[in-house]
Amino acid sequence: MTNQGNTTNRPLLWDEDPPEELRPRRTREVDGRVRPTTAGRRGSPGMPLAFDDAEGDGVLRPATERFGGPRTPPRTHGRGPASTAGRVFLSLAALLVLGGFTATGLLLAHFLERDARFRIAGSGNIHATGLTEVSRADLLPVFGEDIGRNVFFLPLEERRRALESIPWIEHATVMRVLPDQIRVAIVERQPVAFTRRGQQIGLVDASGVLLAMSARTMAERHYSFPVVTGIDPGDSAESRKARIAVYLRLMAELDADGKHNSEQISEIDLTDPEDARVLLPEQGVDILAHFGEDSFLGRYQRYKAHIAEWRQQYPHLRSVDLRYDNQVVLEMESGAEISDASAGGDAPANSSTSAPGPAAAAQPGRHAQSKAAAKPAAKENKPAPASKHATPKQATMNTGANTDGRSPAATSGRAAIPVRASRGVEGE
Repeated sequence: MTNQGNTTNRPLLWDEDPPEELRPRRTREVDGRVRPTTAGRRGSPGMPLAFDDAEGDGVLRPATERFGGPRTPPRTHGRGPASTAGRVFLSLAALLVLGGFTATGLLLAHFLERDARFRIAGSGNIHATGLTEVSRADLLPVFGEDIGRNVFFLPLEERRRALESIPWIEHATVMRVLPDQIRVAIVERQPVAFTRRGQQIGLVDASGVLLAMSARTMAERHYSFPVVTGIDPGDSAESRKARIAVYLRLMAELDADGKHNSEQISEIDLTDPEDARVLLPEQGVDILAHFGEDSFLGRYQRYKAHIAEWRQQYPHLRSVDLRYDNQVVLEMESGAEISDASAGGDAPANSSTSAPGPAAAAQPGRHAQSKAAAKPAAKENKPAPASKHATPKQATMNTGANTDGRSPAATSGRAAIPVRASRGVEGE
């Protein structure tokens, strides 16, 4: 017999796995699943109740209540009423609440629309800030149809777009201020250059937007910009913006060394954005310099280093083409005579005089008024045939090898010399 008082092999309550010799007395295997033995459940006090795997997931759950009664299904919380009448009542209550909110919103909108305290009485209720070049008279027509309108029904986005369509306004902000005020904040465009079209002088900003201003107002503002030509109102906004971008880059590069070289420029022709033609005053004479589309500072420094020597050798010098590496093309005035001489520079320079022949290497669109272009001296050894008519003479100054691979071409047959542009506009 086994001593009942011997608890050496008896499992403790906190033991998860009883010894092997005690396990067959407490469980038995049925259909591959382990269940408590009925003998232990019936005759042995303290043995666990019977368990079932009703869900089939391998988890044992009590089959009955403690006292053998049927198992009570778990209660569910938060679901709708089980009866049809309860569901109908709940739906009606939801509809009543939704209808109440809708009616309240409509009554509030009707009140705000009809209440005279929220109406814009007149132009005195419209306040604007940031006005310098734009007058209040230019601003008020945008809000003409809003006088007498309820402030809540003011189309803010539409009014903002209408304000920004005014040339001088770059950005506008429109706000409603209760109960009956409109506040407008304006950011005006800043001009960066003068423009000239025929005899008309105007302004242009960094985006290429043309700005109108009277000559007297220009004189009062004391603007000091170069005159930019080649920007036409008929051009697209993208085209004007691209030309002004070349102008701004040219001015920034010329001032990169801190010497304010841009102040020496009087006029810039941007008809061809790939060739910025700059008018530079030199001792009472205006010299037209071709700066191309890049390397502006280096070309300007080369121009300033040699212009005095070039003018001394060629008193009738008209233009200088600086677009070619280590080589420049000098153009003379119509009927001027030049003689062979050295231009000086970094390397010995060979000066040649020739009358322009047929156009062979001129790039299209680069010189709009040219009728013929001279063949480059680097590729033509034989002299070009003499022209019967008086045309501007050119001199090619070779200061080294032409490394960019382009052929220099000088303009000829121009009808008039560009007129010097004033850096300021005086009031008439």
